[in-house]
Amino acid sequence: MAVISTILQAYIFVLLVDAILSYFPQFSKNPYRLKIKKICDYSCDPIRKRLPPHLPFDFSPLLVILLIKLVIFLW
Repeated sequence: MAVISTILQAYIFVLLVDAILSYFPQFSKNPYRLKIKKICDYSCDPIRKRLPPHLPFDFSPLLVILLIKLVIFLW
């Protein structure tokens, strides 16, 4: 159980790094940034499709983090 919790915590960290890096356009073509974005988009895209398109910010990473925290809490 501790291994799964650690993996989920690491994924939360990756989501936070992706959200922070999205504010720096100079890193948009960095290969590491593209890999992080690809990893995060796997879980954020389904939520993005369900959110209204005219929101001022992308709230999908926040919702994914909340869902992961809920899974960890219920585990």
